[in-house]
Amino acid sequence: MITKEIPTKMNSLPKRAFALPDNYFLQKYIRLAHWQHSFSAGSQPIQKMHSIDRYCADIGYEKAVPVIKEWLADSSPNVRRAVTEGLRIWTGRHYFNNHPEAAINLLSRLRNDDSEYVRKSVGNALRDISKKHQELICNELHQWDITNKQIKQTHKLASKFLQKKAG
Repeated sequence: MITKEIPTKMNSLPKRAFALPDNYFLQKYIRLAHWQHSFSAGSQPIQKMHSIDRYCADIGYEKAVPVIKEWLADSSPNVRRAVTEGLRIWTGRHYFNNHPEAAINLLSRLRNDDSEYVRKSVGNALRDISKKHQELICNELHQWDITNKQIKQTHKLASKFLQKKAG
């Protein structure tokens, strides 16, 4: 059993809920020595995935970018999706609001992810960003090779708002 102590800010849990089938993400998170709580391996799934956003907010989103990159490159699709969902709406965060291209770049790396549910999450997150940053999303999407079936799926979701505006 890993024993740590939880910060008092945990009472501000999100409305979105995610369940991870393993304790992998928790172990990575505890390794960062940020959260402190007592966990037994696999004892309970994470019900509210606000911990990613909380971690980034606590250290600052700009400083968290290297960790976000690490999580987005993780071998577990659960971790990759938790990050893409946990930071939605990405441009609602001060750093990404001022640097939307950073959020777009981070998310776009997963446009061809092996996991369909990660690609859907990426497409939806990019669609959210397109509501305020249409030109940036258009420029990004024009660079994608949509002959690839996986990329085309992500593109379709990411461009939904843009298509409604144009149509």
